[in-house]
Amino acid sequence: MTPLITVTVYAIAALILALISGVFLAFSDFVMRSLRAASPTSGIEAMQQINRKVYSSVFLAWLLGMAPAAVLLSFYAFFFVEGPASTWWIAGGTFYVIGTFLVTVLGNVPMNQRLDPMTPDGIAAQDYWRTYATFWTLWNHVRTVASAIAAACFFVGCLIYV
Repeated sequence: MTPLITVTVYAIAALILALISGVFLAFSDFVMRSLRAASPTSGIEAMQQINRKVYSSVFLAWLLGMAPAAVLLSFYAFFFVEGPASTWWIAGGTFYVIGTFLVTVLGNVPMNQRLDPMTPDGIAAQDYWRTYATFWTLWNHVRTVASAIAAACFFVGCLIYV
């Protein structure tokens, strides 16, 4: 790739990573606090609907699509880019794959799958909700920070690439 195309591709990836981080930040900052402030039945039902609607969202396409993109961009930086930009781009890809994608797949998604079939006003759901809301949010904080760091690494790489 030419330098202009290289920087453009990494800048677009950085922007998408920043947008992903922003969605996670919204959940960490006020969505989950609002759901926890509602009655457990209402919070559970709302979260179940959010989790079901995310499957047909642009957000999910970006979240999933950026995992292989981050790997490919990291490999490209390792093999074809010289200088410090390469290190920044590899770091960004690593932060995204481990701190965002794997945390999502191994942490948040299994919790969502466990919550999904529960009856919102059932005792099992009410008991699980306290644990779910706490740990789902904790893992979401990790995803927020990891995707923000990944975006920052990609942006820094763009700024210093020559």
